[in-house]
Amino acid sequence: MAAAGDLLTGSDAPAEIASTLESQIGIEVRQLRKALELTVAELGISAGISTGMLSKIENGSISPSLTTLSALAKSLNVPISRFFRETEERRDCSFVKAGAGVKIDRRGTKSGHQYNLLGHSIHGEIGVEPYLITLNQDAEPYTNFRHAGVELIYMLSGKVRYRHADKTYLLETGDALFFDAAARHGPEELIKAPMKYLSVIVYPRRS
Repeated sequence: MAAAGDLLTGSDAPAEIASTLESQIGIEVRQLRKALELTVAELGISAGISTGMLSKIENGSISPSLTTLSALAKSLNVPISRFFRETEERRDCSFVKAGAGVKIDRRGTKSGHQYNLLGHSIHGEIGVEPYLITLNQDAEPYTNFRHAGVELIYMLSGKVRYRHADKTYLLETGDALFFDAAARHGPEELIKAPMKYLSVIVYPRRS
């Protein structure tokens, strides 16, 4: 049972694990040491710190003094502020005012499909692209979209018959379609214009 004050959603995404200042400093020290291909003993000698103490610092089990951090920073050739960079809350966030989404040219644009990008993920292993798609009276059917990842379509207005692989789905206001985007897909029959739907594409970034 959730404790009082916990904010929960219906998502199965794992909870973000809170970390202490000590553990964040330890992770940074370990990563810098390994980047320089130094052993714990070698860094300890250079910084004038015992191997046991340095191991405890890297494990986040003790809080090092500023004097100790200064010695480590000197040995690792970084500013002391480097040890605290992960303590700042820096997460992707984009805000788009109504009607201000960046217009994007995609394969469907030539068929009279207007794409407005509503945000974009910058970091991480997963890319997310949310679009507001508008199909006006002069739009043409286009069913040859195909790309990596998965896609969610949420119908905002109008009526369209949407194809995914070998099946079609009649989408009206409030309907949602979630599918594997590797199969060919797209609006096959434009029934009632203007048609607007939210499209959210999620895909793994290439390393």
